[in-house]
Amino acid sequence: MTDDLLPADAELLRESLLVAERSRAEGKHPFGAVVTDAAGTIVASFGNNSLPPEGDPTQHAEMRAVAAAFRALGAEGMAGSTLYTSAEPCAMCSGAVYWTGIDRVVYALSERRLLELTGDHPENPTFSLPCREVFARGQREIAVSGPHLEDEAAQAHLGFWN
Repeated sequence: MTDDLLPADAELLRESLLVAERSRAEGKHPFGAVVTDAAGTIVASFGNNSLPPEGDPTQHAEMRAVAAAFRALGAEGMAGSTLYTSAEPCAMCSGAVYWTGIDRVVYALSERRLLELTGDHPENPTFSLPCREVFARGQREIAVSGPHLEDEAAQAHLGFWN
């Protein structure tokens, strides 16, 4: 854990873990993401949809959630928004976080821990590129808190990638 997890953040992060569990129950990859506005109200909640036939590789939970939040709130409404996600955003999702105006990211599983769970599974070729490094290259600051609750977050992945 990189810093303290506030009770309200823990509750919303656990909501993203529930979304990940639902995604797995639907036969999809076990990832979940929730976006809140500045007041802490959930404005978007999505699981992963990257598996064919209806999904595609760009339909990560984080991509879906931040895009929906942007459509709902608009650019100005994204001020103060937070992405809560069951796993550290990959490079693609980190880019979407940046471009949609998310101000803060709180995540559970680190990319390193996720790799331990997935191994070299072809459906999840992880990047060794922490979201903090992606955000550091941008022109605006995005606060990052995580990893948190990694053991809880790992539960949705146990036995899935075998």
